[in-house]
Amino acid sequence: MAVRIGELLLKEKRITPEQLQEALTYQRQNGGKLGLNLVKLGYVKDEEVTSLLSRQYGVPSIDIKEFEIDPAVIKLVAPETAQKYGVVPLTRSGAKLTIAMTDPTNVFAMDDIKFMTGYNVEPVVASEGGILAAIEKYYGAASAAKFNGNGNGKGYAGNGNGSTSSQPSGPSALEAASKALEEMPLADAGDVEVLEEIEEISAEALTRQGEEAPVIKLVNVILMSAIQKGASDIHIEPYEKEFRVRYRIDGLLYNVMSPPMKLRDAITSRVKIMSKLDIAEKRLPQDGRIKIRFQDHGQNKDIDFRVSCLPTLFGEKIVMRLLDKDKLMLDMTKLGFEASSLAKFEANIQKPWGMVLVTGPTGSGKTNTLYSSISRINTADTNIMTAEDPVEFNLMGVNQVQVREGIGLTFAAALRSFLRQDPNTILVGEIRDFETAEIAVKAALTGHLVLSTLHTNDAPSTVNRLMNMGIEPFLVASSLNLVCAQRLVRRVCTQCAADHPVPAAGLVQAGFSPEDAQHVVPKVGKGCERCNNTGYKGRVGLYEVMDVTEELRELILVGASALELRRKAIEQGMITLRQSGLHKVKSGMTTLDEVVRETVK
Repeated sequence: MAVRIGELLLKEKRITPEQLQEALTYQRQNGGKLGLNLVKLGYVKDEEVTSLLSRQYGVPSIDIKEFEIDPAVIKLVAPETAQKYGVVPLTRSGAKLTIAMTDPTNVFAMDDIKFMTGYNVEPVVASEGGILAAIEKYYGAASAAKFNGNGNGKGYAGNGNGSTSSQPSGPSALEAASKALEEMPLADAGDVEVLEEIEEISAEALTRQGEEAPVIKLVNVILMSAIQKGASDIHIEPYEKEFRVRYRIDGLLYNVMSPPMKLRDAITSRVKIMSKLDIAEKRLPQDGRIKIRFQDHGQNKDIDFRVSCLPTLFGEKIVMRLLDKDKLMLDMTKLGFEASSLAKFEANIQKPWGMVLVTGPTGSGKTNTLYSSISRINTADTNIMTAEDPVEFNLMGVNQVQVREGIGLTFAAALRSFLRQDPNTILVGEIRDFETAEIAVKAALTGHLVLSTLHTNDAPSTVNRLMNMGIEPFLVASSLNLVCAQRLVRRVCTQCAADHPVPAAGLVQAGFSPEDAQHVVPKVGKGCERCNNTGYKGRVGLYEVMDVTEELRELILVGASALELRRKAIEQGMITLRQSGLHKVKSGMTTLDEVVRETVK
């Protein structure tokens, strides 16, 4: 972010408002940067500006003209980078590279140079004239001319008025963003060509767009509104002639906003800046994280957003998953387990070894169930190790490892290391391949409790999924203790719940017994202010818990199908996902429509 040099000099009474205005007029007529123009007009000296920035930001200042820089150090930073950011490398000591720059707050420049050189970057402040002379001396006159003329370098010139926008908060941000949206004309067919051209603009231009006040306000509104509405995900989606924002609330997506097409790149850039992603890279998927703090009923509250950026045909789609520690339910009795299912689950996570798998699609609450399991068995005399991608919540007393496949830290690699760390319990975020599955099974067979997740439709089909991955039936039979399949359905809003009688034939068709169908009266929400007139508020889990008994082990050994395993498990008392849902319909917790939507008979 550019330094507010005009404001700083005015505050220090180094220049008068009239002199600043004259410098701005001169800048409009002749181009160049505000700081350099103030020096040219004789209102301030280079050394004064450098000294001021040094004091203001606690960064040492130097006279770069007195330095003789080693050519080997100069080669570490490319000419384009030097002229783009207005920087010159000075010295290298071990893993530290000292650079002279006009803007000590430009973290983008430091991050770029750190990434390109592999060194830790330490800034010092130098005058703009000194930087210009050094670029000309070491990189040539062409680079110096570019730095001085095109304004790409993020020197202490700032923007046209010598100031930058601060990040707003609270209701004023909402009002400002709403007003900005009303005043901006919607994109028409003629704007499409312009948007295509924007694909070619520079990273600095994208950064500038992402830091404009209306864009900052609008992105803040999108994030805060999602928190207030209880959304679990934010979808920012570009299409050919539409740009929309959707929230996933209680499992369903709702359209909430359609910003003008001309804001597409600016909003995308702002989110990528906040999540520390490469705004110039538009062709590859990227993952990042945003952490924000805000006032909630007078108390500071932190919320994490897990950001995924995916290139699509008409721009980058961004999905942000909200991670709210306060909504993490660690009490297993409140998740929605039936009493018999919970007893089986708790008995198996208390065993000293074996494998417990939680299955279901993305967003079905598997992570919450696993974290609850860990909290249940987390005592001072156990060593719990987890490998996650990503680590969603920090759990006290648990050793959590973030998987980084790009550098070779895969689930399998983490698992191998865990076995040398004397663990009692191992949590693997997901079993994705044969290698991970093989190590997890071997760990379960050698005295460790292994918890993990898989993507399968129900509990019995998990056995076949492991075999399809290449695990031998006798290893699956020996290692697997329990499989829990789960789904999430919306809860009926307790404030507007009302009876909704359904014909007995319909209840029987859904799975109720003829006896139950005679007296079961489902409930639905009529819609009220509390539930945004949807009739639903919050979600509850449906659970299918298959305890792997000796009979089931024998069936697994002979290669029984998922259907045969399912029949035997039901015979032994397994409550299926549909039955779990019907229990909750009977108790008025959810609706028949929700259960039918998420489960099969």
